[in-house]
Amino acid sequence: MMGALTGRVAFVTGAASGIGRASAIALAAEGATVFVTDIDAEGGRETVAMIEAAGGTATFRAQDVVEEPRWAELVTRVMDLYGRLDILVNNAGIGTSGLITEVTLEQWNRQMDINVTSCFLGIKHALPAMRQPRPDGHVGGSIINISSVAGLGGSAGMSAYCASKGAVRLLTKAVAMECAAARDGIRCNSVHPGIIDTPIWQKLDTSGALSAALLGSSQPGANTIDVDAVGAGAPVGYAGRPEDIGAGVVFLASDASRYMTGSELVIDGGWTAH
Repeated sequence: MMGALTGRVAFVTGAASGIGRASAIALAAEGATVFVTDIDAEGGRETVAMIEAAGGTATFRAQDVVEEPRWAELVTRVMDLYGRLDILVNNAGIGTSGLITEVTLEQWNRQMDINVTSCFLGIKHALPAMRQPRPDGHVGGSIINISSVAGLGGSAGMSAYCASKGAVRLLTKAVAMECAAARDGIRCNSVHPGIIDTPIWQKLDTSGALSAALLGSSQPGANTIDVDAVGAGAPVGYAGRPEDIGAGVVFLASDASRYMTGSELVIDGGWTAH
């Protein structure tokens, strides 16, 4: 699929590390110009530098994905710079862990804001731009929302996270139906990673009762998750890499998936095949 996205412009949130960075790099490798955003400015610029070092084209802008005025500003900036927007990857997200009786309302609301509201805002502001005619006559586009296997089933100690990722899954389907009804050629699909070795795992507090609820055999008192140990529980026996998800994002962004919309692309090493 080399060059499958040549001439197209992609907007990728949360692209300073992990799945977002891998997706941005993979899209650029297929010829897309990538607009990289993240609240982590240093990491975002590093992603751009990596893309440019490989011969790709990218630019970075800082973004807090829960701020609506910034969404409007950045989509306008993309159109001013490139005159088109073909691909939106709503990747920015956080993981809140905790037993349901221990999760605070503030934690719950922040989880929903960053994981769900950001997708809503991104689609709301990007969609009108994606519907505008391109100079090369290309019609349509691809919206890709990063959900999780946690959006397909429940996990003890992850109620807020599961709820947010389940919401992303159904938001995706509703938007897919709206775009299909509008006959605008824009597809909307969700990606559901399993255990992927990214920095998000090191930000989950699994101390005390939660470690036993979430991981079963984990040592109570540990404050980080051993992603390799968790990944070993997948049928394939190991954790995935961000690049595995980036490849799926490229597929959904390209014309190879032109007949897919409202679908879930599950990339989980067989985790949900039980």
